[in-house]
Amino acid sequence: MRPAAPSLLASQPEGASAQTLTEQAYTLLEEMIVRLELTPGSAVSEAMLSARLGIGRTPIREALQRLARERLVRILPRRGVIVSEIDVKSQLRLLEVRREIERLMARAAARRSSANERSQFTDLARAFRRSARARDDVSFLRTDREFNELCLVAARNEFAATAMGLMNSLSRRFWFLHFRQAADLPVTARLHADLAQAIADGDEALAGAAVDSLLDNIESFTRNTVSTDF
Repeated sequence: MRPAAPSLLASQPEGASAQTLTEQAYTLLEEMIVRLELTPGSAVSEAMLSARLGIGRTPIREALQRLARERLVRILPRRGVIVSEIDVKSQLRLLEVRREIERLMARAAARRSSANERSQFTDLARAFRRSARARDDVSFLRTDREFNELCLVAARNEFAATAMGLMNSLSRRFWFLHFRQAADLPVTARLHADLAQAIADGDEALAGAAVDSLLDNIESFTRNTVSTDF
C-alpha cells in the first residue's frame, strides 16, 4: 500500500512565490511525483495539471519536459504523459553511479563552498536533525531537495551537477515509496546531517566518508525493498 500524501496546494514549498511559473510548476510536479500524489504508471495531461495547479499550460509543458529528462515521466507522442514506473534493479544501478558522483560532489563542495554556502549547509544540517527528531518525512524530503540543489551549485562542476541532477528526484521518490516498510527515517536524516555538516566544515575527507556511510545505508534499504509490494 502506498503512503498517503497531503495535497501540495495546501502547502507549497517555501520560496515558490519568488520562482518563475515554469520553476513553480516543476517544483510542485516534482514533489507530487516524489510523494506519489501522481502514482507510478498513471497518465496525466497538461490540461489536468494546469487546472490542478492553477498554472498555465506553457509552464506545465516546460516543466514536464524537464521531468522527462530526469526520467520521472515519459512523454509519448499522441498518447500523453505517463509517470515513470519504479524498479528496484534500476534503482541499484542508479546507486552505483550516484555513489561515485556524490562523493566527488561532496568533496568538491567542501573545498569550494563560499562562506554563505557553508552557512546554508550548517542550517540544512540542523533542519535534517529536526526532521530526524520529529520523524517528519515531508520536512526531510524538502530539506533533502534544498541540500541537493545547494550541492549542485557549491561543487562548481557543471558536468557532475548535470549527472547528479538526473538522479536526485528518482532517489527521493524510491525512498518515499518504501521508507515506512524498510527504512529508518531518523537514521537516514542524521546521516544526511553528518554529510551537510562535513561540507559546512570544509572537511573533504569527512565529506567523502559521510557519502559512503549514507550510500551504504541507502543501498541496504534498497535491497530490503525487494519483498515490498509496489
